[in-house]
Amino acid sequence: SIYKNADEFIYEVLSEVPLDLIEPIVNRVKKGAHFMYVFSESAVVPKGRKELLKKLGFDKLIEKGLVERKMKKNVQTVVVLNEKEACVMFPNTEGESDLSEMFYSSDPMFHEWCIDYFRYCWYGSDVFKESKLKE
Repeated sequence: SIYKNADEFIYEVLSEVPLDLIEPIVNRVKKGAHFMYVFSESAVVPKGRKELLKKLGFDKLIEKGLVERKMKKNVQTVVVLNEKEACVMFPNTEGESDLSEMFYSSDPMFHEWCIDYFRYCWYGSDVFKESKLKE
């Protein structure tokens, strides 16, 4: 619902790339939402991602500045948010991203914490390097 309900922006810090969410994200961006994301260098990437991005014209969205992306050595805490709602997934006891449970809210204080965490990750990240991702 975070992707579907986004009008202004979608921000995310991810350790895995969900193939089934790429098209809904691109559709929101084409309707005017700004998309910024940080991937882990070791992100789990599904087969067919590159072909799907090409088919959907993702490169053109990057060229227009509607999509911005960065890369971080390691992502443990995952966050996804739009202008109204947010979710966060904390790592398990081994320090790995745990996507099986999340905290979700549209509470303004929770949203502010998530946006602060996203910015902390964004400004602490490096240039996006597609070559580091393995399908």
